[in-house]
Amino acid sequence: MDLGIKGRWALVCAASKGLGKGCAAALASEGANIVITARGAEALEETASALRRANPDIEVRSVQGDITTVDGRSRALAAAPQIDILVTNAGGPPPGDFRQWNRDDWLKAIDANMLTPIELIKAVIDGMCERGFGRIVNITSGAVKAPIDALGLSNGSRSGLTGFVAGLARQPRVAGRNVTVNNLLPGPFATDRMNSIVAAQAARDGRPAADVLAARVARNPSGRLGDAAEFGAACAFLCSSHAGFITGQNLLIDGGEYPGTF
Repeated sequence: MDLGIKGRWALVCAASKGLGKGCAAALASEGANIVITARGAEALEETASALRRANPDIEVRSVQGDITTVDGRSRALAAAPQIDILVTNAGGPPPGDFRQWNRDDWLKAIDANMLTPIELIKAVIDGMCERGFGRIVNITSGAVKAPIDALGLSNGSRSGLTGFVAGLARQPRVAGRNVTVNNLLPGPFATDRMNSIVAAQAARDGRPAADVLAARVARNPSGRLGDAAEFGAACAFLCSSHAGFITGQNLLIDGGEYPGTF
């Protein structure tokens, strides 16, 4: 299927590794020009080079910096002539016990996982509406649907973003201009984030990390962890010309782990 986004410009945040990288690769393979961001320069340039080699007909631009800062956002947004597709993403806050978190911990989580996506959306959405095309996808977490006890900072901050998106996406001046805003909720994927969660649980429980990971995999109906490429494919479809009637949704990608009907 031709997704109809050839020649569009996409900004994909935190895209040097993991799920962001999977999204950037999928969009690039469909002919979209890509701006990718990350804090680590070396991994960012490795990913940018790989995208260029795999997709010689598109333009790939990399912007090293922290997307949660004003400067990081400004430089990322300025790297493209326009933003037709925005994929927001930022590293999740650390796991732990809420009794150990102070106000600064909460503000940092909210800034990274709620306010940063909102600032990026604010910067691009009016231009999208004027041009009559826009796709915004926020990478959040399956914890929005089924909260994880050790991820309270993530549960709270990402849920705030989810509520904001629910109102924004349904505004007629947005949805009526072929601009969609959706959230992708990853479950257990083979990423650095998963490794850090497993390590924290192993340390807390006094168990080998390999045992914790095996148990994590075993309780998933698919019997495996997700792959970043399949996550990216889902993102690319939501960003496609065919997905204009899908907006304000939270798409859970978790191998069937969530047990509910709705």
